[in-house]
Amino acid sequence: MKDNFYITTPIYYPSAKPHMGHAYSSIVADFFARLKRIQGHKVFFLTGTDEHGQKIQRAAEKSNKDPLEFCDEISKTFRNLSSLLNLSNDDFIRTTEKRHASAVTNLWNILEKKKEIYLSKYSGWYSVSDEAFYNEDEIEDLEGKKISKLSGSPVEWVEEESYFFKLSKWQEPLLKFYSENPKFILPESRKNEVISFVKSGLKDLSVSRKSFSWGIKVPSNEDHVIYVWLDALTNYLSALNYPKETERLYKDFWPAKIHIIGKDILRFHAVYWPAFLLAAGIKPPQRVYGHGWILSGDEKMSKSKGNILDPIEIIDLYGLDALRYYLLKEVSFGNDGNISKEKLESCINSDLANNYGNLCQRVILFCEKNLGLKVPEYNFTNEDLKILNDFKENRENIEKQINDQNINYYVEYVVNQLFKANKYFNDQAPWTKKDDSLRLNTIVFVSLELIRKISILLYPIIPNTSLKVLNIFSIKEKDIKFDTISNNEYLKDKKEIIKLGILFEKIKK
Repeated sequence: MKDNFYITTPIYYPSAKPHMGHAYSSIVADFFARLKRIQGHKVFFLTGTDEHGQKIQRAAEKSNKDPLEFCDEISKTFRNLSSLLNLSNDDFIRTTEKRHASAVTNLWNILEKKKEIYLSKYSGWYSVSDEAFYNEDEIEDLEGKKISKLSGSPVEWVEEESYFFKLSKWQEPLLKFYSENPKFILPESRKNEVISFVKSGLKDLSVSRKSFSWGIKVPSNEDHVIYVWLDALTNYLSALNYPKETERLYKDFWPAKIHIIGKDILRFHAVYWPAFLLAAGIKPPQRVYGHGWILSGDEKMSKSKGNILDPIEIIDLYGLDALRYYLLKEVSFGNDGNISKEKLESCINSDLANNYGNLCQRVILFCEKNLGLKVPEYNFTNEDLKILNDFKENRENIEKQINDQNINYYVEYVVNQLFKANKYFNDQAPWTKKDDSLRLNTIVFVSLELIRKISILLYPIIPNTSLKVLNIFSIKEKDIKFDTISNNEYLKDKKEIIKLGILFEKIKK
């Protein structure tokens, strides 16, 4: 019996329209969700929008709109992006939903009952843009303005009555938790960063605000709004119908297998979130993976810099699967990566049009001309078995690498198999074997099997295109099984294949 697999994206803050960073987190999470499904896991994949806080309230006021009306409009663009990116998410959570508010209120009540929360006064630096509190040593002066060293966002001095969470109490338990769960934070560099931060000393965390009203009210004191991060992080529970812990959804999927997030929100997910959960007596998630930023040139994309790359524009120009493939292949997962028109076009031409598209076209066309699109008989040689068995021999290692979120290993393996398949077809030269029909047939059969195996591996990366190819073998989406890459004779039961059109048009320079 395969483990259940719960994966989440960050819930996106809809103060502005989606950018490439949002698309990247979502595509990465979708890659894992699709891969786990074809491996036979029961998957729950969540995305959504985080709609409370001062930043949203100010943005709504600036637009002369009610905050909920403002959120309805912007959240819709993120929901539409999920559809445009062909995400296979099972749910889309909004923090303005009733199911979410009841989950947050319940978590607050538990923390208050356990005396993990107390009322005091907050004075310190706060970034509305980041919805984050910063210590004095995390602030610097830039051109007469105070900014966060971590994000570059402006901060303002805040003094107000506030509820505090006893974060300082959880410093040693958190360090113990990290030690006992060495892969809770990945990649390793992020884990070191978090442990260093926690070891430097944790202060109690302000978890309510009085200076604005857009949020979930503190149940015992409605003058206060619950801090947006305590509110937002709870989405991972509320989507599973928490606090109904005896219901199937919660029992099947909590704790989450992995939260996919950007590195800029690592502290909230790897320090505050497990501390809240441990304090409430709830198991923390099994892993938090903080990936790098998608840069525009050498800079992080931001509205203020005006350097936002619009994923919708890229998709309109090059197609969705081209963008998905580029981001999963060319960005070293865990590190920063950038996107450029030149690199994207090169990737489309060399990998997608030449390697994958050309292999499929040549083999299918040859099969049509010489075998009438019929699946031929075969008699494998050692050379045939060597290339076919590579998938079976590497299957366990592929699964192991993926369990450590090593996307780049996976994509590199697929690319190598494409090179080998093209080389096999060229070197075997079936067009020279017309006097040896069994050999010609076997070369075609092996090449078709290689296309099938590679297309299954490509399915989590480029689902639309790989499905087009798998459909020529009458393999539907529900029939895709990862384990079948070990089968060298899957196609023997297929009588014929369907003609295939061009997969990727080459981009003329």
